[in-house]
Amino acid sequence: MPWSPDQYPESMKHLPPVVREKAIEIANALLEDEGMEEGRAIRIAIARAKTWATHHSDHHPSRSAASTSTRSPGKPLR
Repeated sequence: MPWSPDQYPESMKHLPPVVREKAIEIANALLEDEGMEEGRAIRIAIARAKTWATHHSDHHPSRSAASTSTRSPGKPLR
């Protein structure tokens, strides 16, 4: 079943929208190109999308927030 930004697996709902879109793209490719089982494709797609996001910090909320923070070392972000 191909997914879209409007219809995607429940396990992707917690992802930031840009990461979710990447996970959907990856999962659809795994299903179509690899013939992978849906559950496995979803898990792999989420992991790969999160990895992708860490290398594209403009799409990863926690990295971009941390990199623009003016906090002192050792103090937690609030």
